[in-house]
Amino acid sequence: MNLDLCYLSARECLNRFRRGSLSPVELLDALIERAEALEPRINAFAFTYFEEAREQAKRAERAWRNGTARPLEGIPVAVKDEPMIEGRPTSNGSLLLEGYVADYTDPLPQRLQEAGAIIHARTTTPEFSMSLATWSTLWGVTRNPWNPDCTPGGSSGGAAAALAAGTTTLASGSDIAGSIRIPASLTGTVGFKAPWGRIPEVYPWNREPFAQSGGLARSVGDMILMQNVIAGPHPYDLCSLPAYTIPERQAPIAGLRIALCPDLGVFAVDPEVHQALEGAAEALRDLGAEVEVIDLDWPSEAGQVIMQHLMFQAGSVFHEQLGENIPLDKLTPYAREIVEGRDGVSFEDEKAGWRLADTMLRELQDKVFQAGFDALICPTMATTRIPADYDQTRDVLTVDGRPAKGIGGLCLTYPFNILNRFPVLSVPVGIGANGVPIGMQIVAPSYDDATAFRIAGDLENLLPTPYAAGRRPNLT
Repeated sequence: MNLDLCYLSARECLNRFRRGSLSPVELLDALIERAEALEPRINAFAFTYFEEAREQAKRAERAWRNGTARPLEGIPVAVKDEPMIEGRPTSNGSLLLEGYVADYTDPLPQRLQEAGAIIHARTTTPEFSMSLATWSTLWGVTRNPWNPDCTPGGSSGGAAAALAAGTTTLASGSDIAGSIRIPASLTGTVGFKAPWGRIPEVYPWNREPFAQSGGLARSVGDMILMQNVIAGPHPYDLCSLPAYTIPERQAPIAGLRIALCPDLGVFAVDPEVHQALEGAAEALRDLGAEVEVIDLDWPSEAGQVIMQHLMFQAGSVFHEQLGENIPLDKLTPYAREIVEGRDGVSFEDEKAGWRLADTMLRELQDKVFQAGFDALICPTMATTRIPADYDQTRDVLTVDGRPAKGIGGLCLTYPFNILNRFPVLSVPVGIGANGVPIGMQIVAPSYDDATAFRIAGDLENLLPTPYAAGRRPNLT
């Protein structure tokens, strides 16, 4: 096995395809060999399509030879077991959908396929993507390649674990409370939550304002490459935004003002996460940016808002799609919590959440963007110490001496789903004592995706991702 090929960036793969020094078949074979060796331990793949993928790789090889290659021609992409792909099973990690085969393709995988990407696998997700740790009754426990005792996060945990393990070149995910950024943080990868509408969806998820599909990668450049393929308007999504391209090259960040809030005014955060964040702030200062610590006075009820909204929106969708008599005994505890909680949330409760969101928005705008800052930085996760089989309905962790539980206590991501117009990148900025990476969120002004990538790209020059720095999980 050529391990270097398994961790090659998508951009470098495309360059080598173009020069003829690497074949899409050679790349795919290396990833498949790696997956066959590691999957029993990591469990990042729900479904694999290796033989069909090999045929696609041969076609991609011919396309590069005859000059008809598309933007992602021959790049293997592992797609989360959530969006529909026509003729393929989609389980969403649930026993209730075991054996279901889709009769249409969602916009994100469709755009990947149209760009020439090879979908060689579907990645594991907690049931209906409703947990911060990736495990399900159907697929079992997915483990973090950096420390198999820990979770790679959720709900796009299989996607991030596959990138970390070197079994895919790019991966897709989705984010309704942090489900792209949580696993990006815990695996040392890059994950982007675009502003609502940037990446098109179909009913019902295009009407879900907290949710956004997107990508994960091992570098900022690869994340730009993927984002520019999957973003843009769609004729069947009324909520999709006009075309928007993130520049591949931007000006250095010298002169930018960046606000740093280590806890968002709500969270307990482990000291090693604080330390990594301060190290990233110093790197930004070395690049010429002005970084200033601020306080946000956000209400502690924000964590309740995200869970209430998930019950109100997602719980309703589950009942619509699965029927009113859902067999609760077949659901995982975390999925059952969402389904059962739906009846306890009224429209008045949802409106109260809207009012709280406006309070949070004013606080963010007044202290950050209206105060002249170009971006906000904060941790992605409060801790790296989350077990692989963590049950958010039951398990309580201690973070900096305080009890912390579930999305509301461990994930500094969900406020930016509540405030859904802000683009947010999670980038790696350190490694915890247990070997699990530490991530930092870069929050840019509303719909200003390019600024988040500008900061991340310049920071990557001084703080490269562990993969770019030559570090890989010790899985031999």
